[in-house]
Amino acid sequence: MAVRAVSGCSIFRSASTSSSSPTLFAFRCCPCHFSRRFSQFSIRFPIFRSDKLVPGHGGLQSSSVHSLVDSVMEELGALRRRRRVRSAAKVELTSSGGIAEDKLVNRTLQQGLLLEFKKDSERVLLAVAQRPDGKKNWMVSDQNGVTSSIKPQQITYIVPGVENFDHAEISKFVQRAQENSDSALLEFAWVELLEKNKRVTAEELAEMIFGSVEPLECYCAHVMLSEDEVYFTVLETKGSRSIYGPRPAVQVEELLRRKLAKEAAEKELQEFVQLLKSAKAMPLDAKPPKSSWMVEEKIRQKIKSLESYAIDACTNDDQRKTAGMILRAMGMVKTASSALNLLINIGYFPVHVNLDLLKFNIRTDHSDEVISAAESLLSDSYDPDEIERKDLTHLKVYAIDVDEADELDDALSATRLQDGRIKIWIHVADATRFVQPGSIVDREAMRRGTSVFLPTATYPMFPEKLAMEGMSLQQGENCNAVTVSVVLHSDGSIAEYSVDNSIIRPTYMLTYESASELLHLNLEEETELKILSEAATLRSIWRRQQGAIDTATLEARIKVVNPEDPEPIINLYVENQADPAMRLVTEMMILCGEVVATFGSSNNIPLPYRGQPQSNIDTSAFSHLPEGPVRSSALVKLMRAAEIDFRKPIRHGILGLPGYVQFTSPIRRYMDLLAHYQVKAFLIGKSPPFSAGQLEGMASIVNMNARVAKRLFSSSLRYWILEFLRRQSKEKRYRALILRFIKDRIAAILLVEVGLQSSVWVSVGANVGDEVLVRVEEAHPRDDVLFLKEIVIER
Repeated sequence: MAVRAVSGCSIFRSASTSSSSPTLFAFRCCPCHFSRRFSQFSIRFPIFRSDKLVPGHGGLQSSSVHSLVDSVMEELGALRRRRRVRSAAKVELTSSGGIAEDKLVNRTLQQGLLLEFKKDSERVLLAVAQRPDGKKNWMVSDQNGVTSSIKPQQITYIVPGVENFDHAEISKFVQRAQENSDSALLEFAWVELLEKNKRVTAEELAEMIFGSVEPLECYCAHVMLSEDEVYFTVLETKGSRSIYGPRPAVQVEELLRRKLAKEAAEKELQEFVQLLKSAKAMPLDAKPPKSSWMVEEKIRQKIKSLESYAIDACTNDDQRKTAGMILRAMGMVKTASSALNLLINIGYFPVHVNLDLLKFNIRTDHSDEVISAAESLLSDSYDPDEIERKDLTHLKVYAIDVDEADELDDALSATRLQDGRIKIWIHVADATRFVQPGSIVDREAMRRGTSVFLPTATYPMFPEKLAMEGMSLQQGENCNAVTVSVVLHSDGSIAEYSVDNSIIRPTYMLTYESASELLHLNLEEETELKILSEAATLRSIWRRQQGAIDTATLEARIKVVNPEDPEPIINLYVENQADPAMRLVTEMMILCGEVVATFGSSNNIPLPYRGQPQSNIDTSAFSHLPEGPVRSSALVKLMRAAEIDFRKPIRHGILGLPGYVQFTSPIRRYMDLLAHYQVKAFLIGKSPPFSAGQLEGMASIVNMNARVAKRLFSSSLRYWILEFLRRQSKEKRYRALILRFIKDRIAAILLVEVGLQSSVWVSVGANVGDEVLVRVEEAHPRDDVLFLKEIVIER
């Protein structure tokens, strides 16, 4: 048995009843509801109370309620008979209950008639006809007091029985029609018409449910029929006249189910919108935490839809549709920026949320399983290479890096031999002491490919404790390392080398700034640092003789304190890659890469050998450009992409080397770790764990993730530089080097104090290499927009 609640009523029908002719078993109502609803009919219903139920065809039947239905039908029939005389002239029924042919004959439009017309695709209005406008159009005055010309095809209904309607009464008429409309009445009529297989016009429906075909009742019936999406369907239309038929019961059931589901969804949406509005109105420190939006599944799904829409990462149409409905309900345009601003305004996102971090789906945390495995590795004191390790704890060891570095994976030592040659030790943290190929920690590191360094945070390739406490070099403590030692010829070329497992004790942890200061002071007790600087100079000269290209420039480095705050502290540093300490470290890392490539080649070890074609660059053609960023920028434009071979070294023309392998950052870069796996296996007399083919397959995945991380770093760095510039005084002046001309007088420039490349229109007379002054006109970090203007000084 199907049961449906309608306002205060329930209609019961047998489940076995034909969909085209359902049997009405009972019409159970709340007496007060019907008394109020049908008071205009002057119908009085007896009240029956009985708990006795008797078997009925297809289900249970209440005898008392069945009597009530008979009474209802009898009263309605009497009411219709009383109204028949008055309405016969307006509603003509055939003996079979069908509609007479003339019911589709349109009424003639004349002045003073009340009509309904389509204003546009979404609005329907009531109006009074005023006068003809041309041959077919009419001027009408609608319910909003607007006079306009309409076409005949715009008219959807002419209210019958109205002449010379007062325009001022339209609003009251509409209000009364709205008060009289009730879907419960429509359902009642549907049941009866479906049972009798009848069709109906608006006027007939008015006579049926209201017992009247007065203008108000007819219009009310028309509104209910035209707006109904459940019980009736249009069978035939001619102009402003339509005939409606009751839908089959099965179809009504499905439409009702959809309607109820839609209403529930709309209610759910409105409740969610109220939550958004409430959170939006709260002060910043009182907004609900992000986690609170994740507790309830329905709310979580809607928030995730908005988040996906904001970062243009919707996985299906439902997410896009949901986000669009939410934004529309909030009175916002359907754009990604609107969704972003809404999520920021409710406190779900911080003001400076990194969208690329979300778009690229970067792993920011390690799973509990990986962390647990890493902690087990830390607690294991066994060192498989302990016997083979060379004790180098007597050496003075310098670890030089940026001041905020957390993963320290390389350090340097140097001495001068009795024959005057320089010997260098490049110590690299032995990450393989803790992690082995194929382990859970190794697999997670391969999936990440690299540590991710952002101005706001560092997301290490290995779990933080393992990377920063176990693997990293620690000042004053014995640390496991793989040491590459090199003796240089006087011209800077390699005379001797060795690769060994070692144990070292780092002496100094220096920043680039402090290392440069020590070099400048030229202290006698820091002779080793001076020897390292001398070696770096020799190497630089030798590499240039081999065709190396100097690409040193200015680069920005930013550290953001409290990035969750609306106005976090931004610390900006500009690094000159030509700085003595940076030159020193760069040359030693390159030297290490050359030695490992030579070592691998001599012993047939598959390694990720890196190379870069030189493109036959004639550096003398750029000698007229100032050395440094301007010349480097011109040379970089001509460079070709890097290549990798896993079987043998290939020439690295830009570095001026016959072969090169990245080896000095096994804690930060997985490709360096792969090189360690291969080299370490050879050192203890084992076969390398990976073939050249296996390395190539792994590298394709690792390098893809590394490129994503590099792109994320670049976009994040630029965002915070623009945010830094946005906060500065509009009157502040910045020095800029002209790197090249893009078009006409639009020049590519490098902001010297900021380390950022941009573009600006420069005045006539300015040339490549010149320095100009500019100011920031506009800076919009979220839109990646920077407008600069040259400051021309009058002379």
